[in-house]
Amino acid sequence: MITRVESAAATRRALLDAAAGLLDEGGPEAVTLREVGARAGVSRGAPYRHFADKDDLLTAIAAQAWNSLADEAVTLGADPDLSTRSKVRAMLAGMLATGRQRPHLYRLMHRPPAGPEVLQAAGRSQGPFVAALSDLVGEAQAHRFGAVLLSGVHGAIGMEASGQLTRDKWKTDADDILDTLVGLLPAS
Repeated sequence: MITRVESAAATRRALLDAAAGLLDEGGPEAVTLREVGARAGVSRGAPYRHFADKDDLLTAIAAQAWNSLADEAVTLGADPDLSTRSKVRAMLAGMLATGRQRPHLYRLMHRPPAGPEVLQAAGRSQGPFVAALSDLVGEAQAHRFGAVLLSGVHGAIGMEASGQLTRDKWKTDADDILDTLVGLLPAS
């Protein structure tokens, strides 16, 4: 028999999944608590029992996305078959993939001001990244190199999404930029 806590967790999961689908289809404007509830197949009032308002729901989606990247980073960080440089590249490639495949979600993850829930989840994703960088460049330089790498990839994602980063114009793309940035790291 399913407990009340399990039922509430399943409803919350269904609401988040429905909201993420709406976000992917039409951006934040497409996400309404009424439509999320309808898509999740729950009562009209159910979304309000889990989220104070639309912004609370969108914050939960952004935090969930960061936590997903964090889980991926932890897995990559623990992979004994990958070099440290490959781990760093793969972690950044995960961010690049999110920006390309789910642009509305990516923008939501980076919208200002980020609340505590989003900052905590983002920080969780950055922990394994900084740890891998520490192995490459040393602990004293890891945060600086991390900020440069993340800024570079974020900029490439934005330029690519806006149509300003094209192979015709720049003779490169976001993947090449990612490789170039990782290639700039000192040899370990």
